[in-house]
Amino acid sequence: MDTKSNKWGVIYNPKAGTRKVQKRWKAIKEYMDSKNVDYDYVQSEGFGSVERLARILANNGYHTIVVVGGDGALNDAINGIMHSEALNKEDIALGIIPNGIGNDFAKYWDMDTEYKEAVNCIIGNRKRKIDVGTCQYYDGQTHQTRYFLNAINIGLGARIVRITDQCKRFWGVKFLSYFMALIALFFERKLYRMHLKINGEHIRGRIMTVCIGNACGYGQAPSAVPYNGWLDISVIYRPKLKQLLSGLWMLIQGRILNHKMVKPYRSQHIKVLRAQDASVDLDGRILERHFPLEIGIIHEAISLIIPE
Repeated sequence: MDTKSNKWGVIYNPKAGTRKVQKRWKAIKEYMDSKNVDYDYVQSEGFGSVERLARILANNGYHTIVVVGGDGALNDAINGIMHSEALNKEDIALGIIPNGIGNDFAKYWDMDTEYKEAVNCIIGNRKRKIDVGTCQYYDGQTHQTRYFLNAINIGLGARIVRITDQCKRFWGVKFLSYFMALIALFFERKLYRMHLKINGEHIRGRIMTVCIGNACGYGQAPSAVPYNGWLDISVIYRPKLKQLLSGLWMLIQGRILNHKMVKPYRSQHIKVLRAQDASVDLDGRILERHFPLEIGIIHEAISLIIPE
């Protein structure tokens, strides 16, 4: 590939979309063609390929990389870009055409799930520099860094992500996937022994879930904004059943930080020293458990194309 500074590099992630994947892509392609968009198109071919394709596009000089997919595909793409050898990564513009079950980061920016509006947004090319979260750990052989745009969940929040993904594979229906995950929430209020260090304070105890948000984190970090250079943290202890019901209602209303079992923090660096048996996910991607985790933020690391 030659350097393509003005051409879009489009990555289509069919596993994140509906069952009629080819029909969906055909409609998107026809609309981009009708708008005379200059683009090259690649399709992911399984887990991990979006990251590889994004890295290739960044290395070959594409300044606009468009992801047709959900939060997981976006996470793969940002890791591909950040791990690329491209100079001035902050000049790479990330475009989103929401597709799939989880589109929390796109919803934060009021990006319409209608593909025509999404394409028009990218054509408009209104850019904003945004922060990228980092998660560093040692996997037993080498030091690793993974990046995230939305949030890291540790504990029950990550378990719900895993259950939702499993239900999605089985049911293939968005509503049923979330419904089954909520049922699991009622019956599985497991606590995890955790040890966190935030702003010099050691937090130890039996904790149900922790959300570290660069953005809203599926409503668990409602005050987080992905451009102020800070991460918002919600530490949620085990509520009683009545408190759980009220907590769900407050989560829906965006007032979860007012719940008595939630302790909010804001920091640029968090260390997770221990989270016994707890699942960990970054933007919906499950991370193998490797503790301690060093979680931080890179201010204005990349550009995002946002609506007018």
